[in-house]
Amino acid sequence: MSFPSGNLLRQWTSILVLMAAPAFAWGQKKTSSPPKAPSAPHSAPSHSSTPSHSSTPSHSTTTSHTATGHTTTGSTAGHTATTGRTATGGTHTGTTTGTHTTTTGTRGGTTGAHTTAGGGTRGGTTAGTHAGTAAGGKGGAAGAGARGGAAANVHGGAGSHTPPGRTVSLKGGGRANIRPNGQIRSVDRNGMHIEHGVRGGRTVVSERNGARIVTRGRGGYVQRAYVTRGGHAYYSRTYYYHGAYRSGVYRGYYWHGHPYYGYYHPYWYHPGFYGWAYNPWPGPVYWGVGAWGWGGAPWWGYYSGWWNPYPYYASPAFWLTDYLIAAELQSAYAARQEAAADQGAADAAPADNGGGAPASANVTLTPEVKQAIAEEVKAQLAAQQAQANQPAAAAAPAAAPAAAGATAEEAPPALDPAHRTFVVDSDVTAINNGQECALSSGDVITRLTDSPDQDQMVNASVSASKKSDCAAGQTVAVKVDDLQEMYNHFQEQLTSGLGELAKKQGTGGMPKAPDTGTTASDVPAPPPDTSAAKTLQDQQAQADQTESQVKQEAASSGGGGQ
Repeated sequence: MSFPSGNLLRQWTSILVLMAAPAFAWGQKKTSSPPKAPSAPHSAPSHSSTPSHSSTPSHSTTTSHTATGHTTTGSTAGHTATTGRTATGGTHTGTTTGTHTTTTGTRGGTTGAHTTAGGGTRGGTTAGTHAGTAAGGKGGAAGAGARGGAAANVHGGAGSHTPPGRTVSLKGGGRANIRPNGQIRSVDRNGMHIEHGVRGGRTVVSERNGARIVTRGRGGYVQRAYVTRGGHAYYSRTYYYHGAYRSGVYRGYYWHGHPYYGYYHPYWYHPGFYGWAYNPWPGPVYWGVGAWGWGGAPWWGYYSGWWNPYPYYASPAFWLTDYLIAAELQSAYAARQEAAADQGAADAAPADNGGGAPASANVTLTPEVKQAIAEEVKAQLAAQQAQANQPAAAAAPAAAPAAAGATAEEAPPALDPAHRTFVVDSDVTAINNGQECALSSGDVITRLTDSPDQDQMVNASVSASKKSDCAAGQTVAVKVDDLQEMYNHFQEQLTSGLGELAKKQGTGGMPKAPDTGTTASDVPAPPPDTSAAKTLQDQQAQADQTESQVKQEAASSGGGGQ
């Protein structure tokens, strides 16, 4: 048997190697794992008010289970997720473009993802859902998504906006929401909205004959379209309380399908006065409780453990800060006295002041929170000075139709990202993780989100609160309407405080102001509408009758409501 020569052998060996190389490479490709898509960056998402809750996300739903340190590879149509599924240290590749890596919980998306700080990943685009957290993710219905726990859901920690209770459909139309204890939470019927706070107190709002009618407690206001100026609609309000009338002007805003109304100043001080009020004084001004006239006042003793006035004032802004806080607490005390009288209670108010004594070191309103209020005061002074420098609009006032201002999208001042600190002006019901809690006059909150959600609510952190109110440090959902009224009241109190400052300048050791003259607003307030008292009384009577019917229907429906 003959063998090929050396040269021929080397040629055959080269041919065999070339034939084997593609097969080897093909085998290697078949056995290698697929490349991982880059992980989502670990940054908090922007908290949109209207997160996407798709009813048909590309996820099939199975029973809940826990997986540790595994990798799931999805198809191009999306991976098979679970309801309330938790992955610890795992990676889920949802689609060809979206990869979700978390340490606590995740749900896949369709095209991408971003990671929420503190745990939980919110899925990509229209099919994205809410992630759970270490506190426990709540699984949703098939295709409806899952909503996370309280610590880090997409609403910034406020959780569900739906407090427990049941809904009753009313005969003749409308509906009522009843709290678990049987009390009426809200009623919507015949264009009237009635709402009871978690602590009591009733607010009634209706729109009739071009007027917005709002009653609260023993008073309220009637608002009507007034004038248009510079492309903006302005509304007149007549307030009626304890037999007294006052009127004001509010500018209309329209944002995300909802109207809002912002306080419009009746006059402007000359720019020099605002500069004097904004800048530091040459030296400290010692004012004291005696100069304020608070000593011996019931409200002062009641809220003695809540705050400390500044020992001295380095600038008018700090003087105005104490003025504003004191005004809110006086208002809160008067409201509690009134509520107690309505209920026939002997004690004027519950013990929610925080205890302590005047000038105590252990107060609820910390220096840091007071500083935040002072910064807001300074920001408003600067804004007013800028407005005072602007020339008045040249156009003459013209009658405004009732729907004026409801076309152009413009965020109200309460949603201005530059203003986040709010002093509560009256009892407000907020929601934390599906539970109601109260805020009262003088409490301080910090707005966290800038866009209202589908419930016209935004998230806020409770910066300072009294014992029986929403706990300090909680994240709560509050209505933008309530925030705007806080902002309006702050503006009104600041106007009043500047008036007092102008009167007292040059006395009690306070430096003299250079100029306290004023210029009337380009939209002056009209005289009060003296028919407002009757309008408010009629609305209260109608609300009483409606609630009487609701109680009967709710009792007859038993537990059949939702």
